[in-house]
This record gives sequence, C-alpha cells and structure tokens, in this order.
Amino acid sequence: MTGATGLAAGRARPRSAFLIGLGLVLFVILIGLGTWQVQRLHWKESLLATIDKRTHAAPLPLADVEREFADSRDVDYTPVTVTGTFLHQGERHFFSTWEGDSGFNVYTPLQLDDGRFVLVNRGFVPYNLKDPAKRQKGEVAGKVTVTGLARNPLPGKPSMMLPDNDVAKNIFFWKDRDVMAATAGLPAGATLVPFFIDADKTPNPGGLPVGGVTIIDLPNNHLQYAVTWYGLAAALAAVLILRLRRPAKEA
Repeated sequence: MTGATGLAAGRARPRSAFLIGLGLVLFVILIGLGTWQVQRLHWKESLLATIDKRTHAAPLPLADVEREFADSRDVDYTPVTVTGTFLHQGERHFFSTWEGDSGFNVYTPLQLDDGRFVLVNRGFVPYNLKDPAKRQKGEVAGKVTVTGLARNPLPGKPSMMLPDNDVAKNIFFWKDRDVMAATAGLPAGATLVPFFIDADKTPNPGGLPVGGVTIIDLPNNHLQYAVTWYGLAAALAAVLILRLRRPAKEA
C-alpha cells in the first residue's frame, strides 16, 4: 500500500463509519415504526371487534347508555332507543355526502319527557333541500320513538384542514355539539344529553331525511404499513452488512 493510498483509506474510514452509524439510526427508526404499526393493528382490531359487538346488540334505554357514558366516556355505536318530541325549528345542518350526492345530515333537538334534549342525526337531505320548508312531510309532529346508534361527542375540531363551521348559514363542517345546541334555539338553561344519536333507517314521511347514514367502515391498513417498515429495515440491514464486510474482502 502506497502512502497516497493509505492516506485515502484513512480519510475514507470516518466517512464510512458515519454512513454506517447513520444507517444504524435509520434501522432503529424503521423497526420502531414497524412496531408502532403492529401496536396500532392490535388496537384497531380490538376497536373493530368492540364496534361489531355493540352494533349487533339490542337497543338499550337512553338511561342505560347515559350511565355507561358517565362511567367510560365511550358509547360510540351503542344501539339506543329514546322517546321525545322533535323541535324542528332547531335543525342544525352538517355538510355530508350520501351515495354520491352532496348535502347535509339533519341534526334535530329531541325534547325528552324530563325536559332535557338530545341532538338526533335524523339522516341525509340533498343540498338543494336544506330548507325544511321544501320537505315539510318529514317534520314529524308529536311524540316519537327513535332507535339508532349513540355517537360520542368530538373533543374538538378533528383536523385543521376542515373549514370552520359557518354558524350564520347553519352549515357545520365538524360536529361541535355545544355550538349546535347553543344555536338551536333551545330554552334557556336547557340540559343536553352528552352524546349524539344517529337515527336508524326507519323511513321518514316523504322519504326525507334518509336515515341510517352512519358509516361503519374504519380502514385497517396497519399490517401493510408494518410490513413496509419492516421490509425497509431488512433491506437497510442487508446494505449495512455488505458495507461492513467489504473492507474485509478488500484486505
């Protein structure tokens, strides 16, 4: 080995060590991401099993679901039945789509016998039928019994990408239960049930709103993501091994 060659080799060693160190750091990160996705997979499978069990159970009285919410703060997709009177003048409109059409889910306050209120998602109406005057047959009067699924309230705006709710135009882009109730014209001091109810697909007079619009289709791609991260980690490990073995062969 000449002096020039030795000098070049000496300079290459720190660079090679840096690249190997960087590769090891990336390897640890990739393994961590893969493991995180495995954990997310177990969480999602447990969640889907819970939802499936709940949706196939018999509807519970509202009082039972309220007790469960007080204990666990989670009653999402729990079947529930409730009786009361709709206050149609307090409709709130949540921007949505249904079967390819844009429009609104109609959230209407239902007054219970004890004077409290619960916001019920009665279902979907097309965009051009947002005005209740255009679908008066669906404004059921008197006492009604609603069967549907309890839905947890959102703790806040789900994403900064969502537009702000346009309260002045009665258009909501995320389900802010408190603001929906506050702008629905409820009596002063009215007490609100702490969750929503999505009505089932029982037809409404005149066909609107279209009930049963709850979408239970949670994507579960965590296994694919885990395989991807672990695969990248394996490929990187192979590159590192080849890199580590190269000097020995050259020697």
